[in-house]
Amino acid sequence: MIALDCYYSLSSPWAYLGGPQLQDIVRRHHVRLTLKPYDFQAVVPQTGGIPLKTRPEPRRTYHALELARWSDYLGMPMNLAPAHYPKGAPSDPNWNKYPGWMVIAAQLQGLDAQPLSHALLRALWAEERDTSQAEVRIAVADETGYDGASLQALEQAAETLAAYRAYSAEAVEAGVFGAPTFILNGERFWGQDRLAFLDRALDKLRAAG
Repeated sequence: MIALDCYYSLSSPWAYLGGPQLQDIVRRHHVRLTLKPYDFQAVVPQTGGIPLKTRPEPRRTYHALELARWSDYLGMPMNLAPAHYPKGAPSDPNWNKYPGWMVIAAQLQGLDAQPLSHALLRALWAEERDTSQAEVRIAVADETGYDGASLQALEQAAETLAAYRAYSAEAVEAGVFGAPTFILNGERFWGQDRLAFLDRALDKLRAAG
């Protein structure tokens, strides 16, 4: 089975927008997807990315314009300034790590974590829910068919945090500078708008046998 890695943050609007397309690609190509939430704030400055909050105003306003365009194009609801996305320095530096840890915990339990991941992203970007709060993550997981309390209890287990550190180190090594970044046979595809190229690359792999 073809292996595909997805490096991303559980606060990425682009990961949210790309979720249904990614799920379709995984299903059609019978890909073994590994979701790899990583420490965006620690990795990106090392690899040349520019976090949104530090970008000049013209780039920030264009970012919002692109989100609105893609939201409309894909028919996916989105709040461009969600209530629970910190506008300045977050009061809790782990605010977007908790949901990533929950996704990792689900995956380590042998579960398909993609529906959970998308539900958590949707909760933040479309449903005005604060996914930094344990009770919200538990509710989202429960609503999506998981045992939310069990997964939340594993978020900061040694195995979960070790995987998160490993994914962050891998992201640096692979030259990941944004989210989501998909890696197929060592080739990077950055952004949900590159999913068509990923789809084509998988077509070629399958054709080659």
